[in-house]
Amino acid sequence: MRLLAAFTLLFAMPVLADSNRLLLRDGEREIALSVDELRARADVEFRFFDPYLAEEADIRGLVFRELLVKHFGEVPSRLHFEAWDDYDVTLAGWDDPDWILVTHQNGEPLTLRHRGPLRLVERDYGDRDPANLRNFNDWIWMIRRIEAVW
Repeated sequence: MRLLAAFTLLFAMPVLADSNRLLLRDGEREIALSVDELRARADVEFRFFDPYLAEEADIRGLVFRELLVKHFGEVPSRLHFEAWDDYDVTLAGWDDPDWILVTHQNGEPLTLRHRGPLRLVERDYGDRDPANLRNFNDWIWMIRRIEAVW
């Protein structure tokens, strides 16, 4: 039993260490950003109704568009996302300042246990009904890696 616990811990440790960084990829260039540094730079705060929690939440994060321009030079036409739960998707339409890269919720840094350490949400979801979760299929949780697709 001890051997199994030690083995599990040994293989889990690299994953835990890696969850403190976000990887950005642009062709052959890969940039590792510290999640702690992103948390420290988070300067957008707002309160909104989280349709997945079905409750109001205080959010803090960064304007995603600004992060893309800083590291890619412009907003790529599409982005390929990989998440810690092995979800991956390629989506367009990120040239919008309403997309927030969330680092904190209700005053606490996001962790893998809380759909973090980073997630993307819109701070204004217009006329979409929060009761219909399909309206929010482009929200992405547990972001591990983002690749520019030109």
